[in-house]
Amino acid sequence: MPTPSTPAAAGLMLHDGPALPPLSHFKLAAFDMDSTLISIECIDEMAALAGKGEQVAAITEAAMRGEITDFRDSLQRRLALLAGVPATVLDRVLAERLTFNPGARELCAALKAAGLTLVLVSGGFTFFTRYVAAELGMDFVRSNELEIADGALTGRVVMQDWGDICDGEQKRRMLLQCCAAIGCQPHEAIAVGDGANDLPMMGAAGLSVAYHAKPRVREQARIAINEGGLDRLLELLK
Repeated sequence: MPTPSTPAAAGLMLHDGPALPPLSHFKLAAFDMDSTLISIECIDEMAALAGKGEQVAAITEAAMRGEITDFRDSLQRRLALLAGVPATVLDRVLAERLTFNPGARELCAALKAAGLTLVLVSGGFTFFTRYVAAELGMDFVRSNELEIADGALTGRVVMQDWGDICDGEQKRRMLLQCCAAIGCQPHEAIAVGDGANDLPMMGAAGLSVAYHAKPRVREQARIAINEGGLDRLLELLK
């Protein structure tokens, strides 16, 4: 049963609950990347350039809606479709298709100015998270490393020191690890996302924010930004 919600302003919903603390209460903000900080799903754009767009996008949509509940399985299925695609497709997506969502730069700058630690935790790929993290001043980053051999994608990811696939549980774990690293409590963290695999970290944070999100995510988040940019969060955190 969704929590009752109140329109805080046009396109901005606040679910009923305790009074929101001020921005000064928070010490950390964790962000999803694809369709949250940036306007695209990178894997869908890679697939479109490789002529596999419809097949991959259908799996992405089902996973983000929560219809495919195993993110690991959905990612492996999508990557398998891209085996053999030249790795230059990554450069093309970054140069031609990756754009930041409205308010992303403004929100991150405001949070940094307020002293928050910023975390980028993505089910996407390090090729793109490195760029986004550098542009937005992220302090911690976790995402998937694509395996490339002979100049082409293999359809697999590389094992990293924390694991191989950054799924919903890994996102939650990353948020908690970063809180511990800077000495703050989870209730002092904000988590922002749009898809079902963001729900575990959103549930662990003191404040959950859904940005132009799937219905299930909008229902479970404390704040839902349904119109306008990411910086609309600042309208509620004074």
